[in-house]
Amino acid sequence: MARAGEVVAGCLEMMKQHCRPGVTTAELDEKAERFIRKHNGTPTFKGYRGFPASICASPNGMVVHGIPGPYALKDGDIISLDVGVTLDGWVGDGAVTVAAGEPGQLALRLMEVTQASLMRAIAKCVPGNHLGDVSHAVEEYVEANGFAVVRTLVGHGIGRNMHEDPQIPNFGMAGEGPLLKEGMVFAIEPMVNAGTHRVVVGEDKWAISTADGSLSAHFEHTVALIENRPRILTLAKEQEAPGLGTALPLW
Repeated sequence: MARAGEVVAGCLEMMKQHCRPGVTTAELDEKAERFIRKHNGTPTFKGYRGFPASICASPNGMVVHGIPGPYALKDGDIISLDVGVTLDGWVGDGAVTVAAGEPGQLALRLMEVTQASLMRAIAKCVPGNHLGDVSHAVEEYVEANGFAVVRTLVGHGIGRNMHEDPQIPNFGMAGEGPLLKEGMVFAIEPMVNAGTHRVVVGEDKWAISTADGSLSAHFEHTVALIENRPRILTLAKEQEAPGLGTALPLW
């Protein structure tokens, strides 16, 4: 899974470099599929329940599951990029939200808070904690900063399949839920809106957007509970884990 996660991380880093005004989401999808296959992986999303692309590309008020197409990024846009890779039968899943050009202060703050909430949740992925500790860490931080967590979409267990038990909401009560144990692997993915937490499904039956048209951000890592610590499997080797320092073994 670490090898699959490394391809996910590399693919996301590559796409971040290409997110600039004028680039279409279809172009990002083509680059992602080439990258994944070059590294001996298979795009997990492509064909999954009929999804037609290798990535989800969700700009601005689109929360998740955007189908890549002719939309060209504009200066100031933000876009959430979600990638799944299957390698030797194991799956890695990760997402980032990035800006094209110069985003506004609200967009920057939204991305910062969403990413920070993910790292706070990961810090709770320790054997002996409960799943509610992970969920509550997202909710508490996001709402303290004036944003809203999407309540109808969740993270998930991951392994041989992209979606495995348990479901991981981004809200909940600390100390409640299943006990976390050594060897569990989760895809933790805060989805955070600048306005209401409510979302709507698009006409294509895939894209999910904020109900009020406000901006949304999405960050995700695949995380394994190993040696009594969280190990991020979708963090590029040259990156650091914000807020976790040396307490988090990355590789």
